[in-house]
Amino acid sequence: MTTYTETILNPLGTPSARTVAEATVLVIDDDPAMRDILHVVAQQHGFALQFAEDGTDGLRIAEQTDVDLILLDLSLPGVTGFDVCRRLRAAGVEVPIIMVSGSNDVVDVVVGLEIGADDYITKPFELRELAARINAKLRRQRTTQSQVRPGRLKFPGLIVDIGRHEVLRDGQAVNLTPTEFDLLALLSASPGRVISRSEMIQKVWGQGADLDLRSVDAHVYRLRRKIEPDGPRPTYIHAVPGIGYRFERRGLNERLSRSQPAVEGPESEDGAA
Repeated sequence: MTTYTETILNPLGTPSARTVAEATVLVIDDDPAMRDILHVVAQQHGFALQFAEDGTDGLRIAEQTDVDLILLDLSLPGVTGFDVCRRLRAAGVEVPIIMVSGSNDVVDVVVGLEIGADDYITKPFELRELAARINAKLRRQRTTQSQVRPGRLKFPGLIVDIGRHEVLRDGQAVNLTPTEFDLLALLSASPGRVISRSEMIQKVWGQGADLDLRSVDAHVYRLRRKIEPDGPRPTYIHAVPGIGYRFERRGLNERLSRSQPAVEGPESEDGAA
């Protein structure tokens, strides 16, 4: 029988990289002057902008929006730029980060680069210099994306490599059974789409498979225990009551700051689906 992962390898294909003109830059900065400056640069170079005025909002947008580059101010209210960078990298967010600061202290520069920033620019700066740095990072990101292998699905903190039949969570290999892998491949190949239990049975176990719908829940529960950073509160696989499951990354802020775990059995996140 042809496995589900074999059927999706070719349809997935290699994702075409977006051009610089189609890129989105997330600006995490509470300085209104930076908005005006970035609007000028964006209009001249054709990329889109998203804005966040503090670190918490920036983390939320980085989690929920497909951005190509983050311009991150160090002097943010509440969560500092250093902490935002650390949390993004800890969560597996790999887009380029350019730190912006009014300080040219070499210690700040070194710390910023050591915790995961790709570049560092000090205020005041020339618009042409800022534009050049943004465009250079976007071009590099575009090249990197074009080299992604077919069937390699990347999410913050999780990589599902269909071709190699491999799953990495925070860079560490996860040992899945063939059925668990096919379930994860099915769900992660269509992020945001609700997939019914019946469809999961048909595509993973095969047309006409004699499998109780609740057995799907048991398989998903075991899969969650292996891939979720915090199993009691799923980040990736979410139950949709009465229907099935949806793959959707959530909870970047909560996952990184949470200290009190809850107790969960199958389906306790959303109730019996």
